[in-house]
Amino acid sequence: MRALGFPPVADEQARVLVVGSMPGQASLTAAQYYAHPRNAFWPILSAICGVPPTAPYERRLAALRSCGIALWDVLHACVRPGSLDADIDESTIVVNDFAAFLATHPRVRTVLCNGGKAFASWRRHVQPTLSRVELTVRRLPSTSPAHAARSFADKLATWRVALADAREPKPALQS
Repeated sequence: MRALGFPPVADEQARVLVVGSMPGQASLTAAQYYAHPRNAFWPILSAICGVPPTAPYERRLAALRSCGIALWDVLHACVRPGSLDADIDESTIVVNDFAAFLATHPRVRTVLCNGGKAFASWRRHVQPTLSRVELTVRRLPSTSPAHAARSFADKLATWRVALADAREPKPALQS
């Protein structure tokens, strides 16, 4: 089944970009990022940004923007039966235009990859196209319910540190 991703969630104040690989079936059906009820993304971001994970979707997106966080996926399109990243047909991948995104969101200097597939796809398909852009790119534990090797508390602690570090303004270099 050919899957098409969503547009980015971002405003001009974004300093951190969180990227997933491609929305899963529950998200595609709901037309919402991280819609699977067992995905830990919204509970984690809710704890960090202070909005209930059950708040209306638009309110959760507004909370992300108010925290300086942008949200997108590495892949714009691909063929994937089901929701597992491992089932993505690599020969069908179409990557989102991150050069254009970063040009219109110049404050973004940190990219946090939600899981291994997002990180590997970023490094393979996006990073080589951004050679002139200085970014810190980090792999974070996947919030997917398929990634049950780490507890919610452990995932939350890791995400909290990564977002705190990423959202801190960088000091200007002294000459």
